[in-house]
Amino acid sequence: MRIGELAERTGASVRSLRYYEKQGMLSSERSASGQRHYGEDAVSRVVLIRQFFAVGMNSTTIAALLPHIKNNGERCPPQVLRQLVSELERIDTQAEELARARQTLDGMVKATQEAMRGE
Repeated sequence: MRIGELAERTGASVRSLRYYEKQGMLSSERSASGQRHYGEDAVSRVVLIRQFFAVGMNSTTIAALLPHIKNNGERCPPQVLRQLVSELERIDTQAEELARARQTLDGMVKATQEAMRGE
């Protein structure tokens, strides 16, 4: 598929896809005219990259982890495992902070709605 289709299927911008490729996170084949062509597996790869960015990983970390992320049960090197555990811990902390913020906002909404009903 061409870059425009990949962008459409993943929600990523064409500019982002070019950046992912420049950073070594994504690869493509080039046609004789120089157009990028991606395999079907690029869709899940881009979705994963976007998920990692969404939880605050930087491109250097993502690029280092991607070659070791496999769905076939293959083990990753110890240094990669340490990085994965570190990212999980960071995400868990972030999730706890988000849950607390959500609880506060939920309380504010409920209190405001109750006050409005009483008027």
